[in-house]
Amino acid sequence: MNSGQFTAEPSSDGTALHDFDVIIAGCGPTGATLAAELRLHDVRVLVLERDTEPASYVRIVALHMRSIELMAMRGLLDRLLRHGRRRPLGGLFAALPGPEPEGLDSEYAYLLGIPQPVVVRLLEEHAVALGARVRHGAAVAGFEQDDAGVTVELAGGERLRSRYLVGCDGGRSTVRKLLGVGFPGEPSRNETLMGEMEVGMPPKEVAARVARVGGTRHRFWLRPFGTEVYSVVVPAAGVGDRTAAPTLDDFREQLRAVAGTDFGVHSPRWLSRFGDATRLAERYRTGRVLLAGDAAHIHPPTGGQGLNLGVQDAFNLGWKLAARIRGWAPDTLLDTYETERRPVAEDVLDNTRAQMELHSTEPGPRAVRRLLTELMDIGEVNRRLTEKITATGIRYDFGPGHQLLGRRLRDVDLARGGLYARLHRGRGLLLDRTGRLTAGGWSDRVDHLADPTAALDVPCVLLRPDGHVAWVGDDQRDLDAHLSRWFGAG
Repeated sequence: MNSGQFTAEPSSDGTALHDFDVIIAGCGPTGATLAAELRLHDVRVLVLERDTEPASYVRIVALHMRSIELMAMRGLLDRLLRHGRRRPLGGLFAALPGPEPEGLDSEYAYLLGIPQPVVVRLLEEHAVALGARVRHGAAVAGFEQDDAGVTVELAGGERLRSRYLVGCDGGRSTVRKLLGVGFPGEPSRNETLMGEMEVGMPPKEVAARVARVGGTRHRFWLRPFGTEVYSVVVPAAGVGDRTAAPTLDDFREQLRAVAGTDFGVHSPRWLSRFGDATRLAERYRTGRVLLAGDAAHIHPPTGGQGLNLGVQDAFNLGWKLAARIRGWAPDTLLDTYETERRPVAEDVLDNTRAQMELHSTEPGPRAVRRLLTELMDIGEVNRRLTEKITATGIRYDFGPGHQLLGRRLRDVDLARGGLYARLHRGRGLLLDRTGRLTAGGWSDRVDHLADPTAALDVPCVLLRPDGHVAWVGDDQRDLDAHLSRWFGAG
């Protein structure tokens, strides 16, 4: 797919031509989201995707509360809801049994199960509709950066010039490797087979056997997907070559070893394996080259956080990189991408490590699992772990201040509609219940909404384009200082 036409423009210092402002390697959920976020600010974007065709298999992924909120902020949620299924939020942490937590601070307190190819297609279509250009069958083979930009070489020898390059090209990221950024962590110790296939055993017998075995083997399940097809997960025999897909016989052998039957599995739709490798890039940026999504962090899929973590990286990075390109970013703004998002990734890596330990069949982890299962009956524990998995508990460190500072704000009710409908353009927002404040010289970057009926317990809030609270108060001079901090000179 090719969309959008751009002409080369001089760089800000007039010394070199650039075909694009940003080249993004990888058009998965992270890359497509980032492209759309940049286009909201009229940044010239090219996305290079190595694969020529979408994935042939249909893997169901889960959008968590924070990702659902972000999609609502950009007017994308209704499209996604048409292709997904809402599910309750109980049992997200290590599949510990427990009720759906009460008191979650979100209008979107559910899990959205949706096929990953659909997510990628809708996000790519959104980016293209905004004017991004996407090239499939185009892979980054090399690049060189200088003070003015980055020269990117494609596998076929073509060379392109951009101001920035962002690697969203997965856990085996070519961009990260060429950049020389270390990727320390732990290699896989355990592997799991995952696939979708038909089952020959009657559904009641399948359910009974899964219930009996699943009580002690937590990396094992057969879940119906449609009328005949099941999602099948079973531990692998060992750690193998992850570039080679498992066979149906591998599934049959492991199902018999774990459950005493192969359930008559046949007619697979897709088969894959995943490990529990856990790695975090030593840095997210070197000069004009940045990393996001799985290129910056990998971890076991328990809790379903991977896609969500990458999409949230893109929402954090997009407006900051656009601000740098448009020329109004404060000097340190782009640096906050790493200082905010890398600790979030560290926390996700730690909670997936903990969850993997709780999946162990060893006596010690099983005892801890039983203890945590009891603790999940405590509402605050249940809610805290759910907020951790769904990323609604994140608070960026913006310094001392109100308890809302650094947190995301829920989709509060306004006189007309909800808050998130006012964030579709990806701009900052001053939500003013006093009617006395103004965005002043920042009005080209920050919208001002005076609404005394807004469902807030504070006089006014300043929201960044990613929905995080940058300021709380009612004093214009204090507001101006915070507008300068996040949105440059007024």
